[in-house]
Amino acid sequence: MSRLAPPATSRAAWLRRDAERISGSLPPLLVQAERIARSLVPGAHGRRRPGPGETFWQYRPAHPGDTLAQIDWRRSGRSDRLFVREMEWEAAETVMVWADRSAAMGYRSELASRSKAERAGLLALALAVLLTRGDERVGLLGTEAEPPRAGQSQLLRMAAILAAEPESPPDFGHAPLIHTPRVGRAVFLSDFLGPEETILPAIRQAAARGIGGVLVQILDPAEEEFPFAGRTRFESMGRSIRYDSEQAASLARPYRDRLAERRERLAQVARGWRLIPHRTDESPRKALIALYKSLGGA
Repeated sequence: MSRLAPPATSRAAWLRRDAERISGSLPPLLVQAERIARSLVPGAHGRRRPGPGETFWQYRPAHPGDTLAQIDWRRSGRSDRLFVREMEWEAAETVMVWADRSAAMGYRSELASRSKAERAGLLALALAVLLTRGDERVGLLGTEAEPPRAGQSQLLRMAAILAAEPESPPDFGHAPLIHTPRVGRAVFLSDFLGPEETILPAIRQAAARGIGGVLVQILDPAEEEFPFAGRTRFESMGRSIRYDSEQAASLARPYRDRLAERRERLAQVARGWRLIPHRTDESPRKALIALYKSLGGA
């Protein structure tokens, strides 16, 4: 007897609950990236320079042109000079996230309890929770939630998208280009096993724009260990690729070499970015903490 799949609303609630749980013990994510030249949305992150904000920055001697309202009379009263109290400039960071939802990401072996797509969605939403707690703006690339926003409504929008089953997904993920202006950082979550032409252009474009970021390569433990032996048929999830082997064990070494070459290639293209390998049999918290540190968390 087959089971009915839970409705999308239930999956969204489950995804949001798990994302909140694994991110609950972490402080707000403080993204330390190249700061945009101008503040468009007030945030909660100091820019280590004077400007509009609520956090005290420093005292400086008053200059011609300063108004009486700018003078800090208490500090000036302890000296024979006038001082101005400067506040630290604050601005919101914009972080764009891509969670690969291709057919290949639906793979799950007996060695893991979740598919790669489920893990990518969970990490993407957990990261968005931390970004929102830090008053950052986040956008989900390639979806209706791509325009970066902060707040609860954006989290709910992302949860609904990530929990829904994509319609006619491609065999392998196609990383979208970032067209949003003034992006500080980007996070790509994928297995990165598809053709290079579907992945590398978006990474090159982001790096060329000066956008820093993180690549999280999510693999099933079977894709890391290659435990196959004997006569085996390999098929892509979309069944566009098929390969029959009489001695699958003989492919293990070449496969691992190709996997290492792909990671090296990603590192070469994404200069200044960090590549985080993650297996679906590992705790999602481990990957989230690595993401947190890579984006500037203490």
